[in-house]
Amino acid sequence: MMQLLSDWLGMAQGWLFETVIQPFLFYAGLGDITEEAFEGTEWLLIGLAEMVLLFLVLRPMEAMIPVHKFTDPRARWNDFIYTALHRLGLFTVVIFFTLDPLLDHLNALLRLENVHPFNLESLFPGMGPLGSFVLYLLLLDFVDYWYHRASHQFNWWWGLHSLHHSQMNMNLWSDDRNHVLDDILRDIVMALVAIGVGVPPAQYVLLVSLSRMVQSLQHANVRIHFGAIGERLLVSPRFHRMHHAIGVGHESKGKGTLGGCNFAVLFPVWDMLFRTANFTPEFVQTGIRDQLPRTAPDGSVTPGREYGRGFWQQQWLGLKRMVHNFGKEPTE
Repeated sequence: MMQLLSDWLGMAQGWLFETVIQPFLFYAGLGDITEEAFEGTEWLLIGLAEMVLLFLVLRPMEAMIPVHKFTDPRARWNDFIYTALHRLGLFTVVIFFTLDPLLDHLNALLRLENVHPFNLESLFPGMGPLGSFVLYLLLLDFVDYWYHRASHQFNWWWGLHSLHHSQMNMNLWSDDRNHVLDDILRDIVMALVAIGVGVPPAQYVLLVSLSRMVQSLQHANVRIHFGAIGERLLVSPRFHRMHHAIGVGHESKGKGTLGGCNFAVLFPVWDMLFRTANFTPEFVQTGIRDQLPRTAPDGSVTPGREYGRGFWQQQWLGLKRMVHNFGKEPTE
C-alpha cells in the first residue's frame, strides 16, 4: 500500500514537472535549478491535494456542526492565506532552496568521513514498509511534542508562537497560522531528526502530509470528539481545542505563567506520560488572556493586546513580541 501511494505520487510529480514546471524554468532562464524544482514539485503537488481534500471534507462539517459562530469575518480567509503560502508557495521555497542544500552538504561531509546516518530500521530487521512508517511516525511525533512544549516555556519563543494561539475564531486553516521563524525552526528540527534516524525521503513526504491533515482536523471549527477511549489514542478537535483555551491551554494552573496542556501533535499518549493532559469534556473559547479588554476598579477599560489583522502585521508584531520578551521571566 505504501509503495503504491509512493508510485502514484511519483507519476503525478513527473507529469506536472515535465508539462508545467520544467518548460517554465527553461523559459525563465532558470534551468540550473531543475533538480531543486523537481523536489519542490512533489511538495507542491502534496499541498494542493491536501487543500482540496480539506475544503471538500472539513468545510461542510464546519457548516453542519460548528463549535462557535464567527465574530471576525476575515478570520477564515486570513488563515487560508497562511495555508496557501505554507503548502503551495513560500515555505516550499524556504525548505528546498535553503534547508535541503545544507542538509545534503552535511550528509556528503559525513560520508567523506565514513560516517553514515543512523538507521532506526536496522534495530528491527525484517520490518515491512508499513511497520517502519508507524515507527517513524511515533518517533517524529514524540519530538514534535517536546518541540511544541518548549515553545510554551521560553518567553521569547512564546512571543512567536502566541500568533498561532491568538486566533479566537479557529477554523480548518488555522493550523498553518504561525510565524515564519517559528515554522522554519520546526522544519529544521524535524528534518534533522528525520535524516538522523534514516527516514527515506518518500516516507518523509507521506509522514508530513498525514500529520498536517490530522492537525487541520484538530483546528477545525467542528463539534467532534472521539469518545473516552478514542480521545486517548488520537488528538481530537476537542482535546486540541483545550490547548487553545483562554487562560488554560498556554498557562500553568492558577499561576498565570507560561505552561499549559495538551501539547501532543498526533498522539495524546505523550501528554498522558508527561502529565500535561487535560481531558475536560468541553468545547472552550480560544485565544489568549491578554487579548481581552481589562476593566480597572475605577471602571476604565483597557483594550486587549493587538496581535494584528493581516499577514504582514501579524508577522511584524510577532517579531516585536519576541524581541521584547528576550531575557524576561516566562509570564503570560
